[in-house]
Amino acid sequence: MSSFESIDPISMLRPRRKITGISAILLPLYGDDTVDWPAFDAHVERTFDAGLTPAINMDTGYGHLIDRATRRETLTRTKQIAAGRRYVAGVFVGDHPGDAFDADAYRTGIEQIQSLAGTPIFFQSYGLTSGGDDQIVENYQTLARSCDSFYAFELGTVFAPFGSVYSLGVYEQIMMIDQCLGAKHSSLSRSLEWQRLALRDQVRPEFKVLTGNDLAIDMVMYGSDYLLGLSTFAPDAFAARDAMWESGDEAFYEMNDLLQYLGAFAFRPTVPAYKHNAAMFLHLRGQISTDRTFPGSPKRPESDREVLGSIASDLDSMLQRYRDGVGLTA
Repeated sequence: MSSFESIDPISMLRPRRKITGISAILLPLYGDDTVDWPAFDAHVERTFDAGLTPAINMDTGYGHLIDRATRRETLTRTKQIAAGRRYVAGVFVGDHPGDAFDADAYRTGIEQIQSLAGTPIFFQSYGLTSGGDDQIVENYQTLARSCDSFYAFELGTVFAPFGSVYSLGVYEQIMMIDQCLGAKHSSLSRSLEWQRLALRDQVRPEFKVLTGNDLAIDMVMYGSDYLLGLSTFAPDAFAARDAMWESGDEAFYEMNDLLQYLGAFAFRPTVPAYKHNAAMFLHLRGQISTDRTFPGSPKRPESDREVLGSIASDLDSMLQRYRDGVGLTA
């Protein structure tokens, strides 16, 4: 492994690159806190239609809170909607500090997702990230033997207490597992992500570094792809932004700025409350019937609606001008 302490980000810019976008799916609810399945189906379909890959049962979909029956239902419905298109789904194993690595629990999740035509992404757990670097790598290698393909996931503790951001040495060894297609990186650190991009370019160019940095969604300019919770707010806008980058349209920057404003607002502390903002935003756009969040998920103040409403209006106007072939500031 080479040292990547002195990276020139400007030299890493990748203009006109086709971006791979994976978008976490919010699980919408009725007023009685039961799942609004028609709204879920429509949200998955809109994401596919936009050209993004849905990610099911992620944090955005309350993957750490839902029960087994709900988890299976989301996967079953997504397989039917996908109709052969690929999708990603989270494997979550709930454990506690000091617990041993539960490979069997992960395998159960892997088997379920693969049986329903999805590609698993492994949430971290206390057991998965326990032990030294060699043990962590061995844990991933163990799981890889049960997979056709998978994505890994680094998660900062600002998102979850069981999260861990690995050393670059561990990251490289996980990257070199054949079945590992890529890894979502959620440290919220540009520097750490640039290091991973430089390493990827050197040792495995086809590997997907999926930015999870909702506060720096322009990381796609440097070669990152993405798996974001923010994109669930507006898959159509993210798809338009990505197309602008690929075509060299300077309107990319204006669309990205507005989406980043939304990200900075929604992902402020307490960060997990972004899911309430997502529900508010989709409700304001008329795409889900309520803005309720899953019981146990933190909430935002009612005053957020005014800000989100203004952003939604600006975004919809910008999208309409883009579709009409008119400059975004016209």
